[in-house]
Amino acid sequence: MKHTFMAIALAALTASTQAFAAAEPLKAQAPGFYRMMLGQTEVTVLNDGTVDLPVDQLLQQDAAKTIAALQKVHQTAPLETSVNAYLINTGKKLVLIDAGAGSLFGPTLGNVSKNLALAGYTPEQVDEIYISHMHADHVGGLSKDGKMVYPNATVRADATEAAYWLSEAEMAKAPDDKKGFFKNAMASLKPYQTANRLKTFSGKTELAAGIAAQPSAGHTPGHISYMVQSGDQRLLVLGDIIHVAAVQFDRPEVTIAFDSDATAAKKQRLALFKQATETGLLVGATHLQFPSLGYINANGKGYRWVPLNYQRIK
Repeated sequence: MKHTFMAIALAALTASTQAFAAAEPLKAQAPGFYRMMLGQTEVTVLNDGTVDLPVDQLLQQDAAKTIAALQKVHQTAPLETSVNAYLINTGKKLVLIDAGAGSLFGPTLGNVSKNLALAGYTPEQVDEIYISHMHADHVGGLSKDGKMVYPNATVRADATEAAYWLSEAEMAKAPDDKKGFFKNAMASLKPYQTANRLKTFSGKTELAAGIAAQPSAGHTPGHISYMVQSGDQRLLVLGDIIHVAAVQFDRPEVTIAFDSDATAAKKQRLALFKQATETGLLVGATHLQFPSLGYINANGKGYRWVPLNYQRIK
């Protein structure tokens, strides 16, 4: 009897093990949001997805140098690059900084609104959307099929940025391979313009209690970074000040082909990295790998990225 019981138990264990081993891989990531508290303000990073970028061709330095820098951190080109947005809940207002690519950038992006829902919010709850700049991977998620994805939101953008990308005259002057940037911006913003929900600002402006626009033009004519503050805690959302961490922290003078004014973009990166280092700012940037929050430390002639330690909500 004892031997019979053991045989039955062993057979059951073997069958159970075989069943688990036969399970198909799910091949799906966890929901793409990360939440933290900044003083009394809740910050939720929303991942729009990742996109493969040929950064060895895009960065304005010898391709071999880019590949070597990537290999030092076990990366290669094309580089799988994050696209992130930031949801700021001040307790009085729900603000989204950038909106992701929507359907404008291929099948691996377009997840901001989905991850917003998985994070516990609805598009109808968003009060305002602050745009760092009007490239497709930042504004494409504003609209779908010609309608507002965030029906109760007002979009805020720098006046210079809006005047450039929403201008038929500027589009007419642009090279043919750049006209799509204008068309995408116009299509994404049009529903909000029609509803009188696009409001521009100029210069350093407090847009909501605890959130201020910080001009950082160069990547685009009216590129904006945003300072979020609660009590004595601050977060600087850099937008597209940096694209490739493996290269541009160590060598912040390296620019990228997407920059409208490479000289100005480099100047802004150097200034903002210095500001973040000297003041101990927490920073986030659209294309740093999700969840894209951390600190910038001085490192010789360059800088070093220090990711934020994973933390529970207190």
